Amino acid sequence: EDPSSSSSAQNSVAPELPGFYYDPEKNRYFRLLPGHNNHNPLTKDSIQHKAMECKRLRLLEEEEKQKKITRAGLNSSVLLQKRQLGLLSSTSYCRLVHELKVNCMQRRKIEIHSPDSSVAGTNNFKIIVADVACERIFTVNDVEHGGCKYGIINLSGLGKESLTVEMYDNLYFTNRKVNSVCWASLTHPDSHFSLTHFSKLCLMGIAETPGCASLLPASLFSSTNPGDRPGMLCSFKISTAWSCAWCLNPQADNCFSTGLTRRVLVTNVVTGHRQTFGTSSDVLAQQFATQTPVLYNGCRSGEIFSIDVRQRNRKGQSWKATRLFHGSAVTSLHLMEAEHYLMAADMAGKIKLWDLRTAKCVKQYKGHHNEYALLPLHVNEEEGLLIAVGQDCYTRIWSLQDAHLLRTIPSPHPSSKDAIPSVVFSSRLGGSRGVPGLLMAVKQDLYHFSYN
Repeated sequence: EDPSSSSSAQNSVAPELPGFYYDPEKNRYFRLLPGHNNHNPLTKDSIQHKAMECKRLRLLEEEEKQKKITRAGLNSSVLLQKRQLGLLSSTSYCRLVHELKVNCMQRRKIEIHSPDSSVAGTNNFKIIVADVACERIFTVNDVEHGGCKYGIINLSGLGKESLTVEMYDNLYFTNRKVNSVCWASLTHPDSHFSLTHFSKLCLMGIAETPGCASLLPASLFSSTNPGDRPGMLCSFKISTAWSCAWCLNPQADNCFSTGLTRRVLVTNVVTGHRQTFGTSSDVLAQQFATQTPVLYNGCRSGEIFSIDVRQRNRKGQSWKATRLFHGSAVTSLHLMEAEHYLMAADMAGKIKLWDLRTAKCVKQYKGHHNEYALLPLHVNEEEGLLIAVGQDCYTRIWSLQDAHLLRTIPSPHPSSKDAIPSVVFSSRLGGSRGVPGLLMAVKQDLYHFSYN
């Protein structure tokens, strides 16, 4: 059952009357308009919020009691028996074992330490993004007086029983809204060593207000002497931007893209060369392919199109290659490893898997809830899992193979617009020898769901 939907039991008990709310516990109707009944000033929003909170508390209680629903007949002994009898291939066996692990994950709160005692636990998490090796997490935190500040969390402490992490902060912050963050790998021509940097997009989110794109070295967030840290590598003002992506293909080396209002800007951070591609809609989601220098873009209009960044700017839309269409604004894109399939989510709550060779939708993952937020997708092909956090603050996990909803995880905090969890999933949190699991950042807390 979707926690955001109204209870079907309520509709079966009594008919719906305009302007009234039926309370099944008291077995009577109440007026919805405040003022007509001073003892029950109800509104539809308050009723829905109360129902969702009751649902969340019930699910949390079931989580603690480990009452989780799995597929019928799915347990470790049955899977092992079928594997030994040759009824399951090794691929299918591993996939189903991962499904069992997902349903057995338990939540534990992580203790956050920091060299600066004023950093840890003082600001709400807004975004967390892991690097490729899942050794560090870049965080965007809301500041009480407005704006955002940044930090890096070292995950090496997750391998210990104490479950502690180190969080490093820096002096950079912005009074603009941060819409998108991505990690980047870059060797600066003026340095004699290679650094891992991250690119973050800092912007207002208002169409008439200029935004800012910044590229900062990760070494800014360290406990070393502040005088030895490099400064900001790249920062420039742009029109309102919604998304960013870094290119790892050598044919477009050191390039990153920003999705702007009705255009795409591809920038080489070393040479400063820029390419601009005009679009008919705002670009809300982007991802580069790795085998070819092709950029995939998802628009507010619901269109998804690709750009080969090797070509020069052209007027019109003749440079668009693959073109797909959603019925609502596209909020997230994920290109699968073989680069024949593209996962996309939109503001109607639909998650679709597209075959790029035939330009057709081959799978749809149901249950996701979204109406207005820019919410990311997290795909782990090794385990065959898809993870997405909905606007209703529930984290849902699907099977990539058959689009079956495996688990719905309630938020530890009451649902609200400013408390949507941000998650990271990996089988190697903390590096090659790291612990598997799901990291969830919500409010000022960080949680680990052990995937053992």
